[in-house]
Formats: sequence, structure tokens, C-alpha cells
Amino acid sequence: MSDFFQGQAPLRFDPDADGLAFRHYDPDEKVMGKRLEDHLRFAVAYWHSFAWPGGDPFGGQTFDRPWWGETMEGARLKADIAFEMFDILGVPFFCWHDHDIRPEGDTFAESKRNFDEIIDIFEQKMEQSKTRLLWGTANLFSHRRFMSGAATNPDPEVYAWSAATVKNCLDATHRLNGENYVLWGGREGYETLLNTDMGQELEHMGRFLTMVVDYKHKIGFKGQILIEPKPQEPTKHQYDYDVATVYGFLQRFGLEKEVKVNIEQGHAILAGHSFEHELALARELGILGSIDMNRNDYQSGWDTDQFPNNVPEVALAYYEVLKAGGFTQGGTNFDAKLRRQSLDPSDLIAAHAGAMDVCARGLKAAAKMLEDDALEAPRRARYAGWETDAAKKMLSSDLEAVAAPVEQGKVNPQPRSGQQEKLENIVNRYV
Repeated sequence: MSDFFQGQAPLRFDPDADGLAFRHYDPDEKVMGKRLEDHLRFAVAYWHSFAWPGGDPFGGQTFDRPWWGETMEGARLKADIAFEMFDILGVPFFCWHDHDIRPEGDTFAESKRNFDEIIDIFEQKMEQSKTRLLWGTANLFSHRRFMSGAATNPDPEVYAWSAATVKNCLDATHRLNGENYVLWGGREGYETLLNTDMGQELEHMGRFLTMVVDYKHKIGFKGQILIEPKPQEPTKHQYDYDVATVYGFLQRFGLEKEVKVNIEQGHAILAGHSFEHELALARELGILGSIDMNRNDYQSGWDTDQFPNNVPEVALAYYEVLKAGGFTQGGTNFDAKLRRQSLDPSDLIAAHAGAMDVCARGLKAAAKMLEDDALEAPRRARYAGWETDAAKKMLSSDLEAVAAPVEQGKVNPQPRSGQQEKLENIVNRYV
């Protein structure tokens, strides 16, 4: 043990505890016939918890961690401390980028050796821990070589480097029995159209994703391939703007049955949507895979990646997840980071524990709303007119036939209330 967390014991469910404990998250509590842990499938994000230095757009590092530095010694210590935290929290999953877990080498081969050594360590640690891999991914955005994108880079050598990186990360995810592989196009977009061939970049991106899917099948990887939508930041415009944009892209390249989405709350807000909107649309399109749970500061104009603390928002998100049948291979990854003033190791534990409690409260509220038919009954009543034979016939008819009764004076619709405020009051009773 490293003693980084100063002897912190594993957290337990104790609503009356004075110190760090779960007040609402009891992993063994049954909700809709399923354990709460199996519903939520929590994951810790390696990058924010162990690789983020505490900076913001206007200032650099504030955190002082014993593993800082581009050394393998630091990477090994970081792995030790990460699994200590996983065990303290009792989380079933974690997630990583290659860049999070190993130092950058002078060559691709050196970086790969560093990466493979840490994957060896993960494999050993996972044999002794309950924590498994929810998903792996490649960082194709931080290094200066990716300043013009990865799969959309105008330089074919960067395209090839990116392909090799994804191949190695997918191999490692497969080896660790990861349940998903995520592609987040951090710089797959443009800063100006003055130097961009958008059509060519989209074609290259589509071909890249097709190669990833083909390779998944070649190696026998059974996990989901996921795209994580984001509208902007760091690029002015990213090609995977939101769920609707991603779905159109998948359809264009015949991948809508092969690839799903990993939806982040903060990204949904940046796209001008709500989290539940993106989840509901993905559910309706059949591409809901997994979620990154966090929140944005609504007074800031960028993706602040804060831990969730808004139960009503979280409840509406899990309502859509439960309507989709719940997670299968996906889960709830905390793509969230401490505030740059939260310097203590115990802050990491407190942030995750509080977020897990908020998610537990939200999911239980969502489940109760579904069980009580609290929102679905009034929704069905609102659309009840479409259950009549005449209404159903309209949907298989032509424009003239549908218009005829109106032109004959047989139809005179009267507006009816949408009752939004009553429905909001219903939600408030549960959260």
C-alpha cells in the first residue's frame, strides 16, 4: 500500500456515518429486480483522477502528486494508487487513454513498450481486484502531432500513426476483457474552412472507423465500439457534434448497426441540448451504448467536467437509460475532475462518493417514476388519438386522402394543454 490515501478504509453504505461513506448508494439494494451496482456500473476515469494536474484555461498545475513526471517509475506508482482508490470505492470498472497510463517515448516503439508494461501491471492487479475495464481509448488529441486531427489529418503519416495507436489500444482493451472501446475525436474537426477540405476529411474519418470495426471482428473483440459526441472545444467545429450528427455519419458509411454512442452530460450542454435529449434520441435510434456522467458550470462557456450533484438532472438521464432497457455493456463513467483548489487525496474519494450517491438517488427516482407509470400514463393519454383506426390509416395513406376530411369540413381540431407544469410537479415529487 502506498499510504497516499492515509489508511482510508473501503467505503461502506452507512446513511448515519460522520465521515466518508455512502449515504444513498447501497450496491446490493434491489431496484426493479436488479442490484444497484449492476444498474449503475460505475467507472473511474483514469485521466481526470490520476493524470490531470489541476489546471484551467488561465493557469497551470495546482496538484502535487507523487507520480508526476514522464517516467515508468511514476506510471507504476500511479497504477498502484489507482487500484487502491478503486478498492476504497468498490467500483466495478475503470477507463483509460493510452496517454494516461504511460510516459511518451521518443519513438512509437518506445511508447508501445511503456504502454504494454502498464497493461501487464493492470492485468495482474485486476486478478486481485473486483474492478474491471469498462473501456479503453486512444489519446489522439494532446500531442502536437495531432494538432490538425488524427483520422482527419491532412498528413497521411499522422493518419497511419493514429491507426497504429488505435490498433494497440484496441488490442489491449481486448486483452483486459474490456466491455467497450471508445473513439473520441478531440481534434476531428476544423478551426477554419479556409484550409479545410471537409469532404475529404469526412471520407477519411469514415474509412478509419470502418477499419476499426473490421479489426474488432478480426480479433474477436466482443465489446461495443462507441463514438463520443462533442460539438466544439478544442476545435471550432467537430464532426461528431451530437447524437443526430453521429447517426447521420454512421448511416452514410453503413455503420449504424456496428457503432453506438458514449454520451457525456457536459458535451450535450455544449451542443445546446439537455443530457436527457441526447439519451432519448440515442435510445430511439438504437445506438445508446454508455454514458460519461459529469456536469458543466452553467455560468462558464466551456466543458468544466464537474462531478454530478444535481439529482433532478441525473434522474431524468437515468429515466431514459432505464427506458432503453438499462446498460448492457455500457456504464456510468465519471468523466469528472476535482476543482483546482481541491488538493487533498481525500477530496478524490469524497468527490466520487458524493457523485455515486447522487447517481443512486437519481436512478432510484427514475425507477420509481417508471414503476408508477407517472410520466408514461399522461404521455400515452396525450397521443391516444393515434390509436384509432382512422389515425393509423392516415400514416399509410397519401396526402390527398389525408387532406380530404379537412376539406370536407369534417375535421375541426381544438388545442389541448400539454400540461408541462403538472408533469414537472410530478417529477419533483420523486426527486
